[in-house]
Amino acid sequence: MKLNRRKFLACMGGVMALPSLECLGAAADATKTRCLIVANPLGMHPDHFFPKTFGKRFELPSSLQSLNWLKDRLSIFSHTDHNMVNGHGREVAFLNGILPTDAGSFPEKNVSFDQLMARQSGSEVRFPNINAALQDGIEMSWTANGVKDAVITDPQKLFDHLFSNPSAQQKKRQLDLIDRNHSVLDKVADQFAFLEKSASRFDHERLDQYQTSVREFEKVLENRRQWIGKDKPTFDISGHYADVEPTLRHDYNAIFDMVSYAFETDLTRVATVAFPRTVDYTAIEPVTRSYHSCTHNGKVPAITAELVAIETFQMEQLSRCLQKLDSIPEINGDGSMLDNTIVLFGSGMGYGGTHSCRNLPILVAGGGFKHLGHVDAATSGKNLPLCNLFVTLLQRFGLEQDSFNTSTGKFDLRYS
Repeated sequence: MKLNRRKFLACMGGVMALPSLECLGAAADATKTRCLIVANPLGMHPDHFFPKTFGKRFELPSSLQSLNWLKDRLSIFSHTDHNMVNGHGREVAFLNGILPTDAGSFPEKNVSFDQLMARQSGSEVRFPNINAALQDGIEMSWTANGVKDAVITDPQKLFDHLFSNPSAQQKKRQLDLIDRNHSVLDKVADQFAFLEKSASRFDHERLDQYQTSVREFEKVLENRRQWIGKDKPTFDISGHYADVEPTLRHDYNAIFDMVSYAFETDLTRVATVAFPRTVDYTAIEPVTRSYHSCTHNGKVPAITAELVAIETFQMEQLSRCLQKLDSIPEINGDGSMLDNTIVLFGSGMGYGGTHSCRNLPILVAGGGFKHLGHVDAATSGKNLPLCNLFVTLLQRFGLEQDSFNTSTGKFDLRYS
């Protein structure tokens, strides 16, 4: 029996194309931990991101001024990275610490840590994760098979995905499609068993990847089936666009508000929001050129000011979202939703002006951590592997994981 690769991939695509199905409301039992990741691909201007002093007694630089209200509940990390040579193309390793070409050497392959979290909580929520931006371009969220997680780049499509209910006819088609895909997965599993008997070592690795996909899709199918008959929560997006021409600020406000409400209603517990390099920031004063051009400023003060304005805008959007999360009391728990939401801001590039991949701009907020202020993460003159911090975040999310890709341990960021 020969495995029909085209048919197999087509069937997998059918599973991936199924509309996702969200939950009615927040869980009524124990407090749930969430994770929000916000990133850009070009790093941050170091003079305007890293405080001048270490410890808890520090002043936030200009790009981070919007986070002054949160100063005691955040940690800024200096001297942490993935130990990669400088240059573009390394930012794809932000959330996993490795390049796709090196993935075969690691137990989890190319999976990013947000996807491990989504795998952990995905069976309990309607959406394992949300991946949103206004343009495609940041390849930071990866499945175990090295496939980039799809990004929703239109606020209206994100709204439809999260909050629009299908008709009765659409629900029936979804159930029929789930049943058909289950049947195909059973047949593919039989073909796997036959092929494994004569597969080479290389083929075994490929088959293992396919089998992982099959198991994960089976879980997705069962999860989606249980949500078909349940209506989605109601969300009003009109306020962001009423009587105004949509702007960059309106669009990102809408995205972050939808993510916040998805957390509040337990539609998902994992979300990534990106600021790609192709986004047009010229509506923000005094920006007159592309984001990428601003990073190559030659230390010209006027151009540097444009870059700082872009980075300040990004942090203002993050701050606004965190204020919203902090204003929502945690259901059946202590504190606010922010106290139970791990927030990571950062980039796989240190600073775009020099294409540096060292000393990445990393900020962690909320999550119930006992925050440390501005942290010098270097030891014995060596930068901390960023994956050490990711191990800590994974454990805080509830995963029993002592290592992750290039980690050498975990970072001691304690939590209540």
